[in-house]
Amino acid sequence: MLNRRVSILLGVLVILAMLFAACGGNNATPNNTTNVEEPADEPVEEPVEEPVEEPTEEMAEEPVEEPTEEMAEEPTEETAEEPSAEEITLRVLAGNVGQELLLTQQAAERFMEQNPGITVEVLDTPDFVQDRLGVYLQLFEAQSPEGDVFQIDVIWPGDLAEHFVDLNEYGAADVAGEHFPAIIENNTVDGRLVGIPWFTDAGLLYYRTDLLEKYGYDAPPATWDELEEMAMAIQEGERAEGNEDFWGYVWQGNAYEGLTCDALEWIASNGGGTIVSPDGVITINNPAAVEIVDQAAGWVGTISPPGVTGYGEEEARAVWQAGNAAFMRNWPYAYSLGNAEDSAIAGMFDVAPLPAGASGSGAATLGGWQLAVSRYSEHPEEAARLALFMASAEEQKIRAIEGSFNPTIMSLYEDPEVLEASPFFGSLYDVFINAVARPSTVTAPQYNDVSTLFFNSVHSVLTGDAEAEDAFAELELDLQDLLGFETGQP
Repeated sequence: MLNRRVSILLGVLVILAMLFAACGGNNATPNNTTNVEEPADEPVEEPVEEPVEEPTEEMAEEPVEEPTEEMAEEPTEETAEEPSAEEITLRVLAGNVGQELLLTQQAAERFMEQNPGITVEVLDTPDFVQDRLGVYLQLFEAQSPEGDVFQIDVIWPGDLAEHFVDLNEYGAADVAGEHFPAIIENNTVDGRLVGIPWFTDAGLLYYRTDLLEKYGYDAPPATWDELEEMAMAIQEGERAEGNEDFWGYVWQGNAYEGLTCDALEWIASNGGGTIVSPDGVITINNPAAVEIVDQAAGWVGTISPPGVTGYGEEEARAVWQAGNAAFMRNWPYAYSLGNAEDSAIAGMFDVAPLPAGASGSGAATLGGWQLAVSRYSEHPEEAARLALFMASAEEQKIRAIEGSFNPTIMSLYEDPEVLEASPFFGSLYDVFINAVARPSTVTAPQYNDVSTLFFNSVHSVLTGDAEAEDAFAELELDLQDLLGFETGQP
């Protein structure tokens, strides 16, 4: 926990340094922030200093011409008036997983081309959700005007609504109907739309098509038991051929929000509920949840690396994309990266729904990110214009094609160019619209505490520090103390 707090503090200090320096390392146009002050200094210094130093004769010959020409080219009035009247700087706090940051910077460039006088700086934030939230809360507590547009998780609108403007007042009401209604509803708090949907997510199973064929499998695993059997068989075969670094299955096992997503998928697929039910009952302490988490703990060191308990999305993708895993659980963004020219597995994999447990059907945790405008921004109208531009159909289409980020605009799932780039957007459409939501609404504004208790409890089982039965009994008591909810079965 100390390392995590140090990480959060360092993240805050780095972002604040970039904000106040106004030239962040990931800015879309880092030179624009220095153009305001330079012209005002030069014309004033030159005409004053030169006449004093030069002889009187030269002052008679060229006293007026040089300063007049320079000041005609760069008048003091223009340099003093233009920045205050037209120059606006907006700062976007964005993610940096996969191609996120690059695509956001490119969108900022397109916005600036269409909006002269506005400079957009894109600042990256920590990858782990809890660390990013810690940075945001520090800025909100200070009511800092330095951040204008924030990339926020689908689980945050209820917790952070007080810090954001109502985008309906800035034109979002005209386009809200284009997006999935469930996401708009999620982002609406007390009648205020605090985030415009940007991209949605759901957990997927990535699998090596070439290796399934090589080892005689006709289809990806339909159950967790099948995944275990197939992963072990392929792992043993590949190692026998000399690849000692090969593993059967990689996923997100570190103690962070990503583990909440993975574990919720295991538990929901096994009929174990969703930690806290939508009607406010704590359901986590049940036999189905205990069974499947104990099963997942058995993967560590057998079909999954011992270090998987420290993996986030990118660590899992690194193993997978290097060709060292048969299966991977990850989000859709990894699809386009896996097919990149520098990928060892390009053209040799596909995606499928996650396996099922005792419930008979798989479960995919609902993910996704929104764009929100800080109520402390000095330019809320321009910031809202930027947010709506970045979440528009045109921009979401670009992100879908180039980064395999799932659109939140329904019509794009019928766009031929989008489906050509990411065919699974069509074939797995039902997975995305039926994804399992985390209990962020019913537990707001304490969801972050709920999730932290949950993923730490699961992590203790994965690392062998506790049995699931004991861990979930203790978790149930902790959640009762935190929420005051009743307990029950899913």
